[in-house]
Amino acid sequence: MKADAVFEGGGVKGIAFLGALQVMEEHGYTWEKLAGTSAGSIVAALLSAGYTSQELKPIYEELDYLYFLQRSGMGRLPVVGPIYELVVREGVYRADRIELFVEDLLRRKGIRTFGDLPIGKLRIVASDISVGKMLVMPDDLVRYDLDPEDFPIARAVRMSSSIPFFFQPALLKKPGQTHYIVDGALLSNYPVWLFDVDGTPRWPTIGFRLQDDQGKRNEDRIKGLFSFASSLLSTMLDAHDRLHVEKAKAVRTIFINTLGVRTTQFQLPPEMKQQLFSSGESAARVFLEHWDFDDYVKVFRNTSPKIPV
Repeated sequence: MKADAVFEGGGVKGIAFLGALQVMEEHGYTWEKLAGTSAGSIVAALLSAGYTSQELKPIYEELDYLYFLQRSGMGRLPVVGPIYELVVREGVYRADRIELFVEDLLRRKGIRTFGDLPIGKLRIVASDISVGKMLVMPDDLVRYDLDPEDFPIARAVRMSSSIPFFFQPALLKKPGQTHYIVDGALLSNYPVWLFDVDGTPRWPTIGFRLQDDQGKRNEDRIKGLFSFASSLLSTMLDAHDRLHVEKAKAVRTIFINTLGVRTTQFQLPPEMKQQLFSSGESAARVFLEHWDFDDYVKVFRNTSPKIPV
């Protein structure tokens, strides 16, 4: 079964996607077009390059998320360092290592830029807070006088994954103006509509969405500006888990229980990674028990004229 796939943002919870993907792949699903926001953009980018869930699972299992929390210069100082980085560079941590991590994995598949992929294969969502608009790459890069085909995919992923205040924003410069680009979750954390077409689609778009079925998370202890900003961001980004998804989108969505894990919970033990992976597997099996593409088309995509009564 061919399908398009759209992945929600979710920080460290992204390994849950791999469990769901493994079940879908075992049932014969192959991915034509892919899109993602934030952590979902990493999964989408790697799948577009040819990775499978089986290849990605050991990579995510061995990944130490603290590797991404890079500070330099004044930022390394205790107490005042994070405040300095936040005030001067609009973010506590640099996002370079996110870009390097994705760049290295893409290189192993011979992929670097959007031009190395089939046209329309991959879309990555970020937020341009300078103008208050969603940025869908590569399509919208022409607004910044950039050639979409030459733009590095890893840089787009970095832009989409730059959690505000936590990671320093990416900058896109035009004559006389600098655009600050941050996490796509601010404006569209779940863009399942990206590949929708008029009329009857040839194959479905399946969404992968993270939600906390427990309805609670571990209590954050606020000790200062940094912990306050971290808790504020976790609350803001995790709030997407509780947003209502309209029925037409819900029926094509795999809802994955994230077991109370926070978006910015970078110290994630191996056993919790495995639990998230297993949660993704369970969610995909539940989805497949009820999913029927033909029924979806009849109910939600039937564009035939109604016979007057």
